[in-house]
This record gives sequence, structure tokens and C-alpha cells, in this order.
Amino acid sequence: MRYDVIVIGAGIVGTSIAWHLQQNNSQVLLLDKKPPGEETSYGNAGIITREAVNTKPFPRSFKEIFRVLPNKSTDIRYRWSAIYGLQRPLLQYWANSSIKKVEAIDKEWATLIEHCTNEHDSMIRASGANELVSKVGWIELHRKSSSFEKAISKAPKAADQGVEYQVLSLADLKELEPNVNFTDYIGGIHWKNSWQVKDPGGLVKAYAKSFEEMAGDIKQSSVKDIIQTESGWQVVTEDQSYSCQDVVVAAGPWSADLIKPLGYNIPLFPMRGYHQHFEITEKNSFSHSLFDVEKGFVMGTMEQGIRVTTGAEMATLDAPKNFEQIETVLTYAKKVIPLETAVESEAWCGTRPCMPDMKPVIGPASQHDNLWFAFGHAHQGLTLGPVTGRLIEEMIHGKPLFIDAQPFSSKRFDPEY
Repeated sequence: MRYDVIVIGAGIVGTSIAWHLQQNNSQVLLLDKKPPGEETSYGNAGIITREAVNTKPFPRSFKEIFRVLPNKSTDIRYRWSAIYGLQRPLLQYWANSSIKKVEAIDKEWATLIEHCTNEHDSMIRASGANELVSKVGWIELHRKSSSFEKAISKAPKAADQGVEYQVLSLADLKELEPNVNFTDYIGGIHWKNSWQVKDPGGLVKAYAKSFEEMAGDIKQSSVKDIIQTESGWQVVTEDQSYSCQDVVVAAGPWSADLIKPLGYNIPLFPMRGYHQHFEITEKNSFSHSLFDVEKGFVMGTMEQGIRVTTGAEMATLDAPKNFEQIETVLTYAKKVIPLETAVESEAWCGTRPCMPDMKPVIGPASQHDNLWFAFGHAHQGLTLGPVTGRLIEEMIHGKPLFIDAQPFSSKRFDPEY
């Protein structure tokens, strides 16, 4: 069978793209080596972050760099093999993290974020996934007055961009979450119009089921090659090949390797994350996901249990797992709420796709017709999947775009650009 579009990658981004295209009269095949929502999209903190109107730049102050150098912090760890192998994108990341450049990047980034809940809402309603989403917001917790005061000073600017928030005292925090021990904190911010997802992988599966109900196809196989033909494209898997007019590469951290044989050298780099679940009891239940700013971990109530996530670990895609970061995080998390019984025998580990200018790649390939890219969403894949899906659909079908997509073009990484 020949398809109109083949989407490679069945995470939240690829599934959202396939859904939008199928809804708008394209016949679509969604391809991945695993079922929808079982890689990076499964293991995140489960927050649709409407408040995330600012990117996360590379540390530039000597104080911050010296804090990270010992490689013992809970929010960021690194492997020397990754630092050595990723010199080019990391240097670009550092260069793009100047105050002036970040201001410009944040303005472009925010054009995506401002649509995140609206675009999720249409897919949630269409897929009947309302029970997976709680619209109560989440809480950012601070241990130090310096970081708390800085966050409070920045919040009004976010409010100007449609973000709703409330500054919380310790008494406010205790009233909202009576089971949580806030002894080590001085206050928090409640980001009120962000949404919690109690099963991120389940939400992707709900979107994928809705896609199938619209007669979309899903096949599970590893992609071996992408070949341009006279009539379009051929996607070769380990057991079959498929023909189509358009191909969308939305394979997260694996995307750069897939398109490299076609002549694209996009500096995508991986950032690893870990999480572990613990049984929910009367003593440790809570309603709002909690983010410890200084320690860099998130705790949230999921269908699988209380999920505790780490910050980031800079490691290559094939590096062996290292559980030291999640183990250190758990020593802090267990002081905040009782975490007695782990659900899994081993913590989950996955990889996020990051770009050196902190913006995803969304749009047409620069050297081939009918080839499209959608990857590099870093920590915000869950948040921006539906936004990206709508944008790619509008591009492929030649519609007016609902935002300016030029800042996310892959052409920014072309040598002559």
C-alpha cells in the first residue's frame, strides 16, 4: 500500500503529527520500533508546562559552573565521554546562552508554548482521554531565598504571556498538601494553568488509538533506510518497505542518525533522565506535582504510583545506565514524603533530544522535497507534541501557518546559512 505520509517515530510528537494529518484527509502510516508512547514520551514528569515561556540556557556564571563540576549535583550530571563526543553542539549551546541571545530565543520559543494547552485540549476531547489529565497546575518549591525572590520577580512577565500563578507561603503549601513535609523549603509558586498527566505514555496511546479510529495505520518495525524515489519516498524497515509522497522524521534522539545518510548534519544531542515509582498510601498521597528547584527533581502522582524523576544526565545514547543520580535524588525525596515501597525493581531510563539553540527543529528539509523534520523538543516534548502536529500538518497541506515557523527551520544549521 502507498501512503500519503509516513511519520517515523511514535512518541508524543510523531503521534500528534500523524493524528493531525489523518484528521485532515491524508492517509498516514506511523512507524516505530516500539508501540506508541513507550520510549522518551513514557518517562517524563507528566506536566504540560504552560508556564514554560523561558528556555533553559547553559550555565554561564563561574559559580554555577563550579557547582556542577564535581559531578555530584542532583539536577545535572555528565559523563566525560559525552562531553568529548558532543563538543560541537555543547559549544554552540554555550554560545547561544548569552543574555542577549536567550532573550531573542525565548520570544520565539514562547510562540509555541502559548498554544500548548489549547492544542492538547482538542486531541484530549477527540480521543476521550479526559480522565488522564488534571487541570490543577503544579507547584515549584524553593529552598533558598535568592532563587525564590528571582522566580517571584520573573513571574509577572510570564503572566503577561497568559500564565496564571500564585506565590505560596509555607502555610499555603501545607494547606494545599498536608501530607508533604515542607521543612526544608521557604515557599513556592503554584503555576495554575499548567496541566498534569497521570500517565504520559497512556496519553500517547489514547492519541494513537484515536488516529487508528480515523483509519490511520501503525506498524512496529525499525527503520533502516529512507530513500528518495521519482514518485516520492521509500522507507525501508527490517522486514518490509513502504512508499509515500511525504516523510516526517520525528524520532526524538534518534532523528539525527536517520537523516545523516541524506546529507544532514544537525547538531542534536541527547540528555538522559531517570525515574522510579513508589506505592501510594494514605500517608504520602498528594494532588499537585512538586518540583524542587535547587535539587532539580519532580515528584508526581501517576497511575503507576508516585513518580520521582531526576534532572538531566549528559550521556551518549548507548552509554550504560548509572543509577547514582536517581539514588541521590531519592534521599531528598524521601524527606519530603514517605516513599517506602518501590513499584519497579529498577529505575526507568530514557533520553531526551536537545538542540544547541534550545529550539526544536520543525519544518521542511533544506535539501529534499517532501521531507519534513520534527524533533529536538528537549524536556518539552509532551508539552509541544500537539502544537508541532498542527504546524507540520499545515505545512504539508499548504495552509496558512498559525505561528511563524521560520525560527524552527532546519536551515539554521545549514553550513551556508
